[in-house]
Amino acid sequence: MTDRADWQKPVVFYDGGCPLCRREIMHYQRIDGDSQLCWIDIHAHPETLQTYGLTLTEAMQRMHVMESDGHLVSGAAAFVAMWQRLPRYRPLAWAVSLPGIFWLAEQAYSRFARWRWKGRCDQVCGER
Repeated sequence: MTDRADWQKPVVFYDGGCPLCRREIMHYQRIDGDSQLCWIDIHAHPETLQTYGLTLTEAMQRMHVMESDGHLVSGAAAFVAMWQRLPRYRPLAWAVSLPGIFWLAEQAYSRFARWRWKGRCDQVCGER
């Protein structure tokens, strides 16, 4: 799934069982030509979460990125961390990082994440 060289890269955790999430991440993976990020599908590999101190529920409820320095970020901060490493998204990362914009992005993401989790949990919670 990941090799030793990937351990020095930021790790993006995503729900590969969610069609919306999968499409979005596939887009980001296509433009990650320099392989700046390590991508972990938590739906396919939930056992890897323990290594990073996450539970499946935590990882499914919000987007998470483990920075290469070991700092775990979630929500809008996770998107900023990911976008900073994707050339076409660096301007967006910068804009979303601005204090007022970041607050709005986090509020919007939190609402979306709760909505997505509610629908996703109806499908997945009983499976594991």
